[in-house]
Amino acid sequence: MTVWDGFACFATTPVATPPVPGAPPRSLAERLAYHSRFVTVRTPAIDALAQQVRTLMLLGGHQQVTARPSLIVTGPAGAGKTTALLQVGRACHLAYTRRQGEEATAGRVPVAYVLVPPAASAKTLALEFARYLGIPVTARMSQAQVVNSVCHAYTQAGVRLVMIDEIHRLNPRTTTGAQSADLLKDLSERIGATFVYAGIDVTRTPLFTGVRGEQLAARACLVDCDPFPARDGTREPFKDLVRAMENALDLHRHKAGSLVRLAPYLHARTAGRIGSLTRLIRQAAITAIHDGTERITKSTLEAVRLDHLAEQHYRPRAPTRSSGSR
Repeated sequence: MTVWDGFACFATTPVATPPVPGAPPRSLAERLAYHSRFVTVRTPAIDALAQQVRTLMLLGGHQQVTARPSLIVTGPAGAGKTTALLQVGRACHLAYTRRQGEEATAGRVPVAYVLVPPAASAKTLALEFARYLGIPVTARMSQAQVVNSVCHAYTQAGVRLVMIDEIHRLNPRTTTGAQSADLLKDLSERIGATFVYAGIDVTRTPLFTGVRGEQLAARACLVDCDPFPARDGTREPFKDLVRAMENALDLHRHKAGSLVRLAPYLHARTAGRIGSLTRLIRQAAITAIHDGTERITKSTLEAVRLDHLAEQHYRPRAPTRSSGSR
């Protein structure tokens, strides 16, 4: 995914689609593969990010001076930030290909996706940008030479959207973190693309502190990717999310609506995090196919061991013995 060929493969691979009523049943292997990939539910965060990205790409399309406005997707772990980022990147790639035609887009790279390495220095971060496009670099090249090569190659390839994930790993309070933040500012001014960042709870990290943090905060607007609340006024966002996932299941004996009725339990189990919920339902569906039950029940869900964050949140109390019992 963090090289162009990998991202292009992701963007052009058909997405998983729910079973079509009246269509021939899928084989066991096909259904296992389907639940392994599963559908990506269109969430409010994805919609908000897509709209903001479209607007900012138009806003900065002809901007020649200073960095273009940018976006930061923020939220807790497991809230769907990377999924939202990649879905918007896929949509941008496909839209560009449709508009320009496949022949015209040969050799063009509309979208770049880069991960911030742990304890990134400015040079290691620049090397990640180079690696995405396969730009040849040598150990003897200086940071300035790598950056110049990156800016030239990205401009020549027509990169229009740069997505940078794990931005919370940068700490501008440290020397290396400050240099990395300066590098991102430099790249955003020299590459004619819209920059979108994603990271865990960035407003609670040192990312927005100091002069460099203020510069980033002044140029970027936030898109919150929060856990789904059980209730929001008269709406029930989490229950709607469960319903969308349940409707996408391909199980022969699953009773429609049974997961929706378990929405309070599922919310307590996952803390409303879409990442934990998706894993729980996918794993339960695969288990139901393997054991032949072909349906998901609360017992099936209870048997699934989730990520540590979700398990720490969900601590059902053991039944207490009455005072008269022995």
